[in-house]
Amino acid sequence: MVTAIVFVKADVARIHEVAESIAALDGVSEVFSITGEFDLIAMVRVRRHDELNDVIPGRLNKIPGIRDTETHIAFRTYSQHDLEAAFALGLPDAD
Repeated sequence: MVTAIVFVKADVARIHEVAESIAALDGVSEVFSITGEFDLIAMVRVRRHDELNDVIPGRLNKIPGIRDTETHIAFRTYSQHDLEAAFALGLPDAD
C-alpha cells in the first residue's frame, strides 16, 4: 500500500464543495479540514506507486476550486499500537 498526504489550498467559498469532491475520489480514504497555510489534507492510499498519478494529478488536481496542492509520500506507517511498543522498549513491565 502506498500512502500520499496531499495538502490542498482551495477557494475559500468552495472549501466544503472541494472537500466533498476529493472525498468522493477512488483512492482517497479521508479528507480533513485544517487550520494554517492549507485548507484541507487528503489521505490517498493506492496499491501501486504509479496509481498516484491517476488520483492526484489525474483527478484531484483538476477539481474546480483547488488553487494549489503539495504532495508528500509516506515511507512507513506507524499505528498507535506501534508507538506504544516503541516507547515501551527497555522499560520494565509495571506490576
